[in-house]
This record gives sequence, structure tokens and C-alpha cells, in this order.
Amino acid sequence: MDKKDGSLAGQIALVTGANSGIGEAVARSMATAGAAVVINYVSAPEAAQAIVAQLTSAGHKAIALKADVGNEEEVKKMFAD
Repeated sequence: MDKKDGSLAGQIALVTGANSGIGEAVARSMATAGAAVVINYVSAPEAAQAIVAQLTSAGHKAIALKADVGNEEEVKKMFAD
């Protein structure tokens, strides 16, 4: 993950469930492709922050935001943040 390929440069990727499993893999791939990544999570904030730390230390842009995407108010707040 040290090299960006740039195919998503300038894009923002919001990846739900990105603090583990498939969501994490998607977020990492998008970051490698140059996107700024939003790591969305509902639980396990430590895992989300660890992924953000790993991505940013590799030179990628990433933040973590907590929101239950099944809750409309939380989704609105996430996009407002």
C-alpha cells in the first residue's frame, strides 16, 4: 500500500462497514487507488481508528465516522460531518 495508482485521485469513497472484513479490504483498495476514504463503522471504533492510522501513515487520506446506515438521522449527520 505504499504506492498510489491514482485511478481514483480526487475522489472520496465512503465505505460502510469498513472497520473489518470485506469493507476494510474495499477501503484499503480505494485508498491505494488514490481516493480519500471515509471508514464508516457502527461498533469497534478502535478498529476503525487503527485502519485510519495505517492508511494515513502510508500516505493516504482517511477518516473514520460512526453511523448506522440503517438509521436515516445518523446518515444525515454523517454527511453533515
